[in-house]
Amino acid sequence: MQGFASRGLQRGKTRKIGVNPRSYPRKSASKKMSRIGKKPILIPENVEVKIEGDLVKVKGPKGELSQKIRPEIKIEIKEGKIFVLPKIETKKTKAFWGLTRTLLANNIKGVVEGYEKKLQIEGLGYKAEIEGENLILRVGFSHLVKFEPPKGIKLAVDKNIITVSGASKELVGQVAAKIRKIRPPEPYKGKGIRYLGEIVKIKPGKKVVTTAAA
Repeated sequence: MQGFASRGLQRGKTRKIGVNPRSYPRKSASKKMSRIGKKPILIPENVEVKIEGDLVKVKGPKGELSQKIRPEIKIEIKEGKIFVLPKIETKKTKAFWGLTRTLLANNIKGVVEGYEKKLQIEGLGYKAEIEGENLILRVGFSHLVKFEPPKGIKLAVDKNIITVSGASKELVGQVAAKIRKIRPPEPYKGKGIRYLGEIVKIKPGKKVVTTAAA
């Protein structure tokens, strides 16, 4: 035993007995999520919020939205604020607590300010126009492409810029993605539909090799 102890001291090593790093208490995932989930959401004066069963309905100048609430979460309205609270302490609660708060905050902002995404058309002869509420695209096909927006979405065209707007952030993003998918930018000249400000990597074209006559 003495020889073992002396070797440990000579190497300048010390050993702590009875301390296991895994035994230290850790913060639970629910407490981490509560940094977002516990923040109350202020209800603006021009917004009406109602709780109907598992739905939270939000109505404002830009429209009306509904958000379904998970059974692990409960919603309370007090003093002009929305409070998102855990109802059942499970792994699902930890995952959906902060998410529910974010979705409701997005809905509040959406019915007051709205959301929008812009798309840009590139290509000779490519153009877009509005016919009624529908979007008509000329993007290199032998036929015109007609896109009918879902309820709650408004489309506008200014030269080669398409604007998708609405109260639902999620729906605006989905519609913009569908329009882009109609004619994604091709990799050699970049022709097609892209998000405004999107950088498209252009591939170099194939070089034509000529041989000199003998």
